[in-house]
Amino acid sequence: MDTTAVPPLRGLAGRLGKGKSGVWLRAASRLGLVSRGTVYVLVGYLALRLAAVENGDGDEPASTAGAVHQLAVQPWGRAVLAVLSVGLAAYAVTQLVEAVFRPLHAGGTLGRWQQRVVSSWGCLLYLVFCVSTVSQVLATRPEATTAASEHRDETARATDLLRTVPGRLLLIVIGLVTAGAGVVLLRRSLRLNFRERFLSKDMQPGVALLTNALGATGCLARAVVFGIAGVFLVKAGVQSDAQETKGPDAIFRYIASATLGPYLLGALAVGLLCYGLYCLLEARHRDLTPGR
Repeated sequence: MDTTAVPPLRGLAGRLGKGKSGVWLRAASRLGLVSRGTVYVLVGYLALRLAAVENGDGDEPASTAGAVHQLAVQPWGRAVLAVLSVGLAAYAVTQLVEAVFRPLHAGGTLGRWQQRVVSSWGCLLYLVFCVSTVSQVLATRPEATTAASEHRDETARATDLLRTVPGRLLLIVIGLVTAGAGVVLLRRSLRLNFRERFLSKDMQPGVALLTNALGATGCLARAVVFGIAGVFLVKAGVQSDAQETKGPDAIFRYIASATLGPYLLGALAVGLLCYGLYCLLEARHRDLTPGR
């Protein structure tokens, strides 16, 4: 990073954190974290329900698309989805803010670039998710998503990439990055420190202990999902076989089909539920100063 750019960025972060802009940014961050937590809770619930079905043969996908559809078919579902869409957009904005200001607090050049990449990817991912949620809100009838149709869509996207050598290499790189993210999440789950960005003075000891427990369990579950997804993406690229790609729902069904699979999937689902609850605690107690 150009060190001459640091003071102006620090000054800008300080100004954004004050007055009305600070109030709006913190409100957007809280809404974004609540929305993110809600999605994880719903995906965890769907995965837990899938674990209860013999051999994971349920038709509804346990994924973000399945979570959105689960909300869409409920009474007042569109209103809830509209609020969720705003929250996802808000989370994307806060990730963009983090991509600009969070590297100021990272140690070393590698740490700064890692923070930029992670936050930028989060911004892009949640923008895409926001757009797909808005499309459900605006649809005349909520589009039903099944496990089979979701897997077909994933396979079709992978097939498009595998048509060319650069696309194949890109799929391998995405797989390696995804698996790498799983390793980072695993390391974080073992650190047992999920309050480094929290306002600890506002937390009771029991809540602090619960936060660490939920964060560690949730990150471990996410590490498993990212790790498996990354391995299959690399395998798809190396073998040039689009059928090897697996999204969250396909990963859950893959786990459920193994020996003791329903129990393993149940444990994974509980972990995702824990991460959703952690996000809700994060919305309440995290220091939401820009870039912190």
